[in-house]
Amino acid sequence: MRTIDDLDVKGRRVLVRADLNVPLDGETITDDGRIRASVPTIKALVGRGAKVVVCAHLGRPKGRPNPEFSLKPVSARLAELLGQEVAFASDVTGDSARETVGGLQDGQVALLENLRYEPGEESKDDAERGAFAEKLAGLAELYVGDGFGAVHRKHASVYDVPRLLPHAAGGLVVAEVEVLRKLTEDTERPYVVVLGGAKVSDKLGVIANLLKKVDRLVIGGGMAYTFLKAQGHEVGRSLLQEDQLDQVRGFLNEAAERGVDLVLPVDVLAATHFAEDAPHDVVRATEIPADREGLDIGPETRELFATKLADARTVFWNGPMGVFEFDAFAGGTKAVAEALIGAEAFTVVGGGDSAAAVRKLGLPEDGFSHISTGGGASLEYLEGKTLPGLAALED
Repeated sequence: MRTIDDLDVKGRRVLVRADLNVPLDGETITDDGRIRASVPTIKALVGRGAKVVVCAHLGRPKGRPNPEFSLKPVSARLAELLGQEVAFASDVTGDSARETVGGLQDGQVALLENLRYEPGEESKDDAERGAFAEKLAGLAELYVGDGFGAVHRKHASVYDVPRLLPHAAGGLVVAEVEVLRKLTEDTERPYVVVLGGAKVSDKLGVIANLLKKVDRLVIGGGMAYTFLKAQGHEVGRSLLQEDQLDQVRGFLNEAAERGVDLVLPVDVLAATHFAEDAPHDVVRATEIPADREGLDIGPETRELFATKLADARTVFWNGPMGVFEFDAFAGGTKAVAEALIGAEAFTVVGGGDSAAAVRKLGLPEDGFSHISTGGGASLEYLEGKTLPGLAALED
């Protein structure tokens, strides 16, 4: 895979596919982590005299312009982080884009409007996607793929454009791939994976693959209740995927056969309803009252999980342990994060809600070996899938 060091960029228009898909509250960015992660590659290109054209998506505008998903607020934050003006095009490949890009001088930066305003970006029709890719590629002379959070998508800006232009991987993508290789090849042991989040169905493939590789698999979050139910326990009104029970029983059996230590909660915070101020009690994970729902792991489980992480040499964590958005139910996620910080291990936070939780809870980002920018992409890599965006960059 070529890197930006392999490209002669001075005086040339370089299209950088970044991941700027940040959460917005109106026009206020509530977590700028992905923007900050994109800055080093853009700065490196600027420093070498490139005319940098950044493209990215935000949200799901479904193939048409929608002010709610405009990248305009992102352009302002990107300019602050770069310490220079960022010209903003009000469309993707139209008059504004051509005029904005055409006006760039060496070392200047432009940001195109949301790629997903164009139906061709996400189209499953190769011809429609290809036609849009040709328009996008026509704005530049070189392509840099740096949006790791999107490389598992077969989208025009990720998959088709690099086939039309000389291309290379940006620093963020290179770093992510190096980290993920450490999690899949010659991994230091004990190797512990911590999985949380709402649905076990979102992680079926990665669990199946990791059971062949890990020493311990620690399960928390909403998905833990399907595991507990599969063991025959009462889970009350907790999040439950009944259609996954047979699959989960299979995981439990396979873990036992392979000698994998599969660790589940032993106590939970069981609330009367789903709300930040809901009354709740600590109950045994195997005895959740029928009228309660588990919203976080309990204090004994926090200690148990920390113990299971203490001697690890490699840890991958994806998914919160509870409803971390509510302060009353954020303690479990914070406890796991702090255990990772305290472990003498190579620790990787697998993007998405886990990365957002680290920032929301005010934990030091440099306390982890790596915080990924791509939750879904990281999981698919660990699942063993071919990621279209990486395949295109390797050509």
